[in-house]
Amino acid sequence: MTVTQASSTFQRILDHSSRADPYPLYAELRRTPVARQEDGGYIVSTYREITALLHDPHVSSDTDNLHDPGPSVAIRGDSPAFIGLDPPQHDRLRRMAMRYFGPPHSPTLIDDMRPDLNAIVTNLIDNLVSKDEIDVVDDFAYPFPVTVICHLLGVPREDEPRFHGWVEAIVALLDFNPATDPEDRMREGVRAREDLRAYLAELLESRRGRPPGNDLLSRLANDDGPDGRMTDEEIVSTANLLLIAGHETTVNLITNGALTLLRHPDVLERLRREPGMIVRTVEELLRYEPPVQLILWRAAYSDLTVAGTTIPKGSRITLVLASGNRDPSYFRDPDRFDPDRRDNQHLGFGGGVHLCFGAPLARLETQIALNELFRNLESPRLVADPPPYRQSAVLRGPRHLLVRQE
Repeated sequence: MTVTQASSTFQRILDHSSRADPYPLYAELRRTPVARQEDGGYIVSTYREITALLHDPHVSSDTDNLHDPGPSVAIRGDSPAFIGLDPPQHDRLRRMAMRYFGPPHSPTLIDDMRPDLNAIVTNLIDNLVSKDEIDVVDDFAYPFPVTVICHLLGVPREDEPRFHGWVEAIVALLDFNPATDPEDRMREGVRAREDLRAYLAELLESRRGRPPGNDLLSRLANDDGPDGRMTDEEIVSTANLLLIAGHETTVNLITNGALTLLRHPDVLERLRREPGMIVRTVEELLRYEPPVQLILWRAAYSDLTVAGTTIPKGSRITLVLASGNRDPSYFRDPDRFDPDRRDNQHLGFGGGVHLCFGAPLARLETQIALNELFRNLESPRLVADPPPYRQSAVLRGPRHLLVRQE
């Protein structure tokens, strides 16, 4: 296969003007499943090729294995969380964190949270039902997962104004675009990452010498499981990852879901009559409007041949998950929102050893949020379509979503 320069299409995807509807550009990308960029990186945009690379042990998540790490070095930092590491380091840290987050040691943790999740949602909705107009993001989709992840980690909820700005600056790092982004944005993001880590280190220190509480930070600080104890740096990196990923992606999933359902009133009406269909509705949302659109950096451990194209060792690989989710060679009628879709093996949570750590919680949060929101709103309708979008092309979702009710 001829190596194709596709940077112009990818640059248009990164441009904010494409944020409301990047899907025609993804279709353009898929004409060349593995496309070389002008800077030597490779973009992979088709379902089968993305899936193969997510499971390929010759593909590294550690950007130290890139020939030209570029801005990823500053973004990764000196002590990356397990999402930026390979086995066996990745496996050890993920296993230690999972001891208190899910199977096999805490298999009922997420399901046992259902009453608390319902109570948080009910409290938020009680403040919405009397309003003529609401912002789904600010009034509902943001405060819900933030409250949940703060509780799980042991981060004081009242500190949200303190860490919100840091998280915004850190997320902006993921959209580093040398063609348009000033260097001061990079410096601001790196500084925010250090400030957030210092804040989490203070919280960790406060857990020392006290009886372990039920929060994850306390448990990790006092854990002596079969893998030993995490270092303080490892605990802070893990907490940093979970705090950001634990709400940023879910905010977008809930908001993208509300927007999609309001654009499909027939599905919304069915959902109100059949609340049990929320499970497959959320799975279809993860395919149709995934909150994580791109994995920006993977590294080839060795020369790889994918779809007839050789990717040299050390090359940067970008996986366009949202494009794979709309690949017509795998999904029938992929641009149609269809909660009745069968065998929906979407890429909404990635795949392989790095399959989203918080996927079970994000699923349950979104199921409860959308069912309860639309069960309580009266004749909701969009104020603006498309809504204004956040800057990020990686974590894509509306900045605000105004909805008016009768």
